[in-house]
Amino acid sequence: MIIAEPLIYFVEMVISAVRSLLGRPSLAHSVRKEGLTYLRPDKMKRIEQALRSVAGVPGDFLEFGVALGGSAIVIAAQAEGRHFHGFDVFEMIPPPTSDKDDVKSKERFEVIRSGQASGIAGETYYGYRPDLLGDVKAAFARHGLPVDGRSRFLHKGLFEATWPEVAIERVAFAHLDCDWYDPVRFCLEAVADRLSPGGLLVIDDYHAYGGCRTAVDEFLGERADFAFENGPNPILRKN
Repeated sequence: MIIAEPLIYFVEMVISAVRSLLGRPSLAHSVRKEGLTYLRPDKMKRIEQALRSVAGVPGDFLEFGVALGGSAIVIAAQAEGRHFHGFDVFEMIPPPTSDKDDVKSKERFEVIRSGQASGIAGETYYGYRPDLLGDVKAAFARHGLPVDGRSRFLHKGLFEATWPEVAIERVAFAHLDCDWYDPVRFCLEAVADRLSPGGLLVIDDYHAYGGCRTAVDEFLGERADFAFENGPNPILRKN
């Protein structure tokens, strides 16, 4: 029997609500309650659905743009026998430098650089924290997912510096939450040929920043082996 996607979404929302009433909230709900992610509930739900859909696809789980670690924790919890790799500078986000980045992106970075960016619920903005990597590792440990260097890894530095140093043969799922044109384009090109057939790339900022959207649109124009599935955080599925 084929069940329509809206019905599946409704059922999952009911299950999540029941778990909360029983004192067993979902992990996505928990990391949001802790202030560990800026992602809206609909984006987190889409990530959870995407993770379930690649259960039979070989490869590791990745995230580019870990920030406070909320979505990374959700992704790592679903790895189950795979490796999880999280990539981030774990400090102030680098500026948008491409002429393909829009005015909104550059204005947003100026707010961040000026020290005026707000954190979640009045907390310090994550890019201003003195030991963001340590904070993220602590958050992983609180959720029973220690960054052990065997099954879970966090890589500090620019993507183009850390990616070549990591031995990743196959990828089943990657979440790209890196805002600007250059990092999004780099991640798409780096992961594309290692992504298994049926694997997914979830793009966070496609509808938020012009550089991200341009990078994705260019990539799709060059890669007929990827299908675009729109939504709050669009999915690129490898055929």
